[in-house]
Amino acid sequence: MNINTFKAFSSRNYSLYFSGQSISLIGTWMQRTAVYWLIYTQTHSTVMLGLAAFATQFPSFLFSPWGGVVSDRYNRYRITIITQIASMIQASLLAILVIFTSYTVWEIFSLSVVLGIINAFDFPARQSMVNEMVDKKEDLPNAIALNSSMGKLAWLIGPAISGIVLEKFGAGTCFLINAFSYVAVITSLLFIKFPPFIPQPHSKKATKEFKEGFVYLKKTPSIGILILMLACVSLFILPFNTLLPVYAKVVFKGNASTFGYLNSFIGLGALCGAILLASLRTGVNLKKFLVVNLLILGAALALFSHLTNLPIALFFIMIAGFSMMSQTTIGNTIIQTVASAQMRGRVLSFFAMAFFGLQPLGALLIGIVSNYIGTPNTILAEGIAAILIAVIFLPFLRKDILKDKNKIKLKELEGQTVNTNQ
Repeated sequence: MNINTFKAFSSRNYSLYFSGQSISLIGTWMQRTAVYWLIYTQTHSTVMLGLAAFATQFPSFLFSPWGGVVSDRYNRYRITIITQIASMIQASLLAILVIFTSYTVWEIFSLSVVLGIINAFDFPARQSMVNEMVDKKEDLPNAIALNSSMGKLAWLIGPAISGIVLEKFGAGTCFLINAFSYVAVITSLLFIKFPPFIPQPHSKKATKEFKEGFVYLKKTPSIGILILMLACVSLFILPFNTLLPVYAKVVFKGNASTFGYLNSFIGLGALCGAILLASLRTGVNLKKFLVVNLLILGAALALFSHLTNLPIALFFIMIAGFSMMSQTTIGNTIIQTVASAQMRGRVLSFFAMAFFGLQPLGALLIGIVSNYIGTPNTILAEGIAAILIAVIFLPFLRKDILKDKNKIKLKELEGQTVNTNQ
């Protein structure tokens, strides 16, 4: 770790956003952990666990493209404030439902769908806004990596606290804490200063702008192929954490705290990986880093799958967290640095649709599969699938890797030529 690890904090707006969002994300992870534990303890069904993830995330698959169009058309700052307030209301309603009523699982699913719709509009606007918060554009990759570090730190802290709160006070308290945590991010957003928003005329229909984003991806294979690979990872690999309640309660014969520890060790590994990414020197080939980490992820999941010793399992799940982190962070970084400003919101929405939107389908799939072949065998199959995806996409990404190397060499030669002429 060096001084460049935190260089994006020199931007006032980004520092404010980081401080508020880091508190809010801890609450988000507390709520997410509590929802999954609540569903599993109520139903003891892996299929219902898959449905819980599906209800929260599938709306992102449906609405993210429109969220991208809205992000490119309107004031991203105001959109983000609105979505954060809406998320706070959703968490409050969830707390009221669980604390004061005889709730049903389907009512929790309904509120999860509401959150998924909110996130579909929040993600493109909030992620695109990070680009505008950084004063120096060369600090953008660092800001994105720090953003990822923030999320992973919350992933480390949130589930651990949630496990304790679940045992002592119940799920409703977790939801209530999450509702209050949004006060921090909303307050920080209100202190951020952006130049006055100048609306751009939009003579095109939203559907046409959506199609333009799709055409842009086809004409920009360096982004399109990357998103396709991440979509496969999202569908077949990343939903492995949906089955962690089964490991906590059945395999390791633990309780809510055990479930919290499993999630927190994934977060610990992901945090270490995010800090490593933030510390990488400029010019490191991120696509190569991405493929290597996908291979490590596959191996870690395969080794974790049939373990019954909790300490050893925590080590391998931490390695899985370390390697899975790069999938979102590197994908986000490449898109934000390569995509044109006019298309950034729409491209990010396709990224959200492919990466976050397909996870619920994957969660539903592995929930059903694990019902037939067992949870350990399902995780093993996911580990093997990760290795296969890395091998299949390597030839396509290698072309981009070679292109990137040639560009770097060309710039170095141009720099040497300029120095010689001087």
